[in-house]
Amino acid sequence: MVEVKVRDGEQLERALRRFKKKWERAGILREVRRKAYYVKPSDEKRVERKKTMRRLARFARYDSN
Repeated sequence: MVEVKVRDGEQLERALRRFKKKWERAGILREVRRKAYYVKPSDEKRVERKKTMRRLARFARYDSN
């Protein structure tokens, strides 16, 4: 859980900005979106393989230059 303590004399907007940064770094929104619906393990593996192939192809293009 992300928690931010408001410092003495600190503006609320600044504390809210600190909270948002911590929240984004913790990856909470990404995790919620990922768990919003069920993905079959076989589909998940297929997507990961596809990402890996794209990444390797991109690296191969850079190496050839």
